[in-house]
Amino acid sequence: MPGKWFDELSVGQVFDHPIKRTVTETDNLLFTTLSHNPAQLHLDAEYCRDETEFGQVLVNSCFTLSLMVGVSVGDTTLGTAVANLGWDEVRFPKPVFVGDTLRIETEVVDLRDSKSRPDQGIVTFAHRAFNQHGDLVASCKRSGLQRKAPA
Repeated sequence: MPGKWFDELSVGQVFDHPIKRTVTETDNLLFTTLSHNPAQLHLDAEYCRDETEFGQVLVNSCFTLSLMVGVSVGDTTLGTAVANLGWDEVRFPKPVFVGDTLRIETEVVDLRDSKSRPDQGIVTFAHRAFNQHGDLVASCKRSGLQRKAPA
């Protein structure tokens, strides 16, 4: 099992996830249309070229958030998560464009035992996504309910 038990995590622990991902036009198009987002910024190259400061289509930020968290799962919560409890402080300081390659890192920023579930704990992760130039393009904090190692 690749995920970590609650007991295996420590505050300050950083995971530099080995999976990198180049974002494709298909990724953006499918995610945007599957989520019923009609924003021209994600779908209309001519509009973006002529009417925006970016000059090209922006990747849907919800895709970026999903990719950032998704890449982290294998190293952190796969097989040990009980539930995702929420996302906080979601930020997109720079845009993501088709063709950008994203690298993800995760830091454990808080751990506490569950008061009602003695075999579980609450972990807070800080996820960060960087493009191929090393620019921070997304970040968030994610809290989850995590299993402790079996006794």
